[in-house]
Amino acid sequence: METVSIKTTTLTVSSPSFNHGEHIPPKYSCEGEGINPPLNIRGIPEDTKALVIIVEDPDAPDHVFDHWLVWNIPPSGAIAENSVPGIEGKNSRGDIGYTGPCPPSGTHRYFFEVFAMDQLLDLEKGADKSMLTYVMQSHVIAYGELVGLYSKIIS
Repeated sequence: METVSIKTTTLTVSSPSFNHGEHIPPKYSCEGEGINPPLNIRGIPEDTKALVIIVEDPDAPDHVFDHWLVWNIPPSGAIAENSVPGIEGKNSRGDIGYTGPCPPSGTHRYFFEVFAMDQLLDLEKGADKSMLTYVMQSHVIAYGELVGLYSKIIS
């Protein structure tokens, strides 16, 4: 995972669809609808101008797999299921938007990282994670994460 400087305030990230450290329902994976799960974010600082979400799988073979990059999300505290809440970047499949968990084998961890930003980010749709994390530097005022697990269903 790439390093982004983080101040001390912490966000609480949860989902009504799964609990931290538990399995993500197949609906949100390559075996289901492949849509993003709903998220709730609490503890957003008052001076937050936008949120950033990075969803990644550090257990993927060879490298961290980026599942979703989205920025300039209004800091309302709720991300709807199957939504495009802000400007989306390019995931590791080379597509713009969310791609659901789809591990080749075993159980993988999926980190839903949420960053509160002190400004909107000047970044075009389709940017990759290295570009996103570069423009985020020194603008993160709070951070939180939700970790879900996923294993393919064996039929």
